[in-house]
Amino acid sequence: MIFKRIGTGRPYPDHHMTSAAWAQVAPTQVRLDQLVTVKDTLHLDSLLAEESTFYGDLFAHVVRWRGDLYLEDGLHRALRAALHQRKVLHARVYEWEG
Repeated sequence: MIFKRIGTGRPYPDHHMTSAAWAQVAPTQVRLDQLVTVKDTLHLDSLLAEESTFYGDLFAHVVRWRGDLYLEDGLHRALRAALHQRKVLHARVYEWEG
């Protein structure tokens, strides 16, 4: 299995992180097998959306909440890493205390 779990939504409350706020979080490496996705499918329309990391941030966005790492944005990057047989992904990890 590529990910720890495949989720179908965000289990954590809205953190109100803007693109500018995400940019202030230093990127780090995370293991793919520690990530829980918040999406179970990759849709082309969301992949090409302006808010997507596809065109914006170079790093995936991950939220650490209650001990788990949730892949909030960057599923396409994580899948690309897995297809290249890489076990880690560079991501910005937000520590959500809410």
